[in-house]
Amino acid sequence: MKPQVEIYDTTLRDGSQGEGINFSVADKLRIAEKLDAFGVHYIEGGWPGSNPKDIEFFAQARRKKFKNARLAAFGSTRKKGVPVEQDDQVRLLIEAGTPVVTIYGKTSMLHVKEVLRCTPDENLAMIGDTVRFLKDHGKFVIYDAEHCFDGYKLDPEYAVATWQAAEKAGADFVVLCDTNGGCLPDEVAAITKVAISKLNCKVGIHTHDDIGLGVANALAALETGAVHVQGTINGYGERTGNCNLVSVIPCVALKMKKTCVPTASLRKLKELSQFVDEMANMRHNPRLPWVGSAAFAHKGGTHVNAVQKLTASYEHIDPALVGNARNVLISDLAGRSNIVMKAQELGFKLTNDTPELKPILNRIKELEHEGYEFEAAEGSLALLIGKTLKHREPLFHVDAYHVSMRRDAKESVCEATIKVRVGNKRAQTVAEGDGPVNALDGALRAALAKFYPQLKRVTLTDYKVRILDSDTGTAAKTRVLIESTDGKREWGTVGVSENIIEASLQALVDSMEYALIMAA
Repeated sequence: MKPQVEIYDTTLRDGSQGEGINFSVADKLRIAEKLDAFGVHYIEGGWPGSNPKDIEFFAQARRKKFKNARLAAFGSTRKKGVPVEQDDQVRLLIEAGTPVVTIYGKTSMLHVKEVLRCTPDENLAMIGDTVRFLKDHGKFVIYDAEHCFDGYKLDPEYAVATWQAAEKAGADFVVLCDTNGGCLPDEVAAITKVAISKLNCKVGIHTHDDIGLGVANALAALETGAVHVQGTINGYGERTGNCNLVSVIPCVALKMKKTCVPTASLRKLKELSQFVDEMANMRHNPRLPWVGSAAFAHKGGTHVNAVQKLTASYEHIDPALVGNARNVLISDLAGRSNIVMKAQELGFKLTNDTPELKPILNRIKELEHEGYEFEAAEGSLALLIGKTLKHREPLFHVDAYHVSMRRDAKESVCEATIKVRVGNKRAQTVAEGDGPVNALDGALRAALAKFYPQLKRVTLTDYKVRILDSDTGTAAKTRVLIESTDGKREWGTVGVSENIIEASLQALVDSMEYALIMAA
């Protein structure tokens, strides 16, 4: 079925211009393959006239077959005073070998006079010549009208003339660009309506998020009649970023009820978002709409109680529709329903009638008051619930530990000694490390591995420290959150103490015990 809204992804070009974003050629190829499999309609691979990396990307991309998407090379209109057939940048757009070429041109008289420093007629000629030349070479041409909305507000008649110059030369799409990202939705809607009335070709929208309205402005244009939307995965882009396609796609499909990507792809939306973050070496934003871990998280007791009865009471869609999941948070705001739903999520058979429910809730609130946090420490939470429900003893005990540091002429060495007890058996080990916590971690693992060899597979992947009451200075209470993995699963655990070593040990002990319980 032909989509009602086409999705044009520019993560590999516009997105890569964002601060801290740097894709290798291999990264770009992998992302392009993922976007194609997801079902976007256009993938803008880069600007072959700007750097060797993009030239190499297009050289390798030509050897790949895309099932759903058409690859686009990006560039600009010809330079002023240079015949289009002699413009090196335009030549490279042809040599990129892509079926689609997207070029941008100036809409704003301000830019024509102050940036290009050419006459208005020359700018119109630059637009028309370049589009016509690309069409003569068999390209599907998308014309991005840069600074479209600002240019229209400055000089409506000239702005329309630039769009029409592209259309008359054969452009397949004229895309209206809010390049500075400063427009409001009603402005975007009104000017998009004008463009649609003045053009016979299809109209698209390209927005930026400088005032937090990138997605809203894109949807306003689509509501008015635009049929093509450009953006990036996770909103990567210059300054505050581009329109976030991860929000646009489900809004179009689930809220506007218009076809865009294949229906089955929606359930892979979170996976796509996380994949691109991984390729960019960026930590996934938990507060991203639709796909973030907090997007369907419930913390307040009354909210959780309502969701337990009727999910639609506090959820605008079923999270599974976009590949996400409900997340019930545990804190000092928790009610009975929070505990029940979270316990069930962790695999416990707990109901509102379970006698141990009240003591579990009371204990959690006591610990939260002391500074513990269980939202990211499901391992510690599962241990607390499990021990209360099953009245079981810990699988091992730490009887004593000692951490010291010595400095010689060349380096500092941290050393930890620990004594553990499993039943009636005891073990004592010594380990060195890069710091006191690293040394303690090594000693604990070495001691427990004598009884539980499977713990050799467990590794620590993240370690966070938070000072809870900084007004007490170096005597402040410290919360330590660690993340661990056994290669298949990941979990978090927590420890709190005025002594950072003690807090770290609590979290490490919980991590090891939780790993043993999961493996049982």
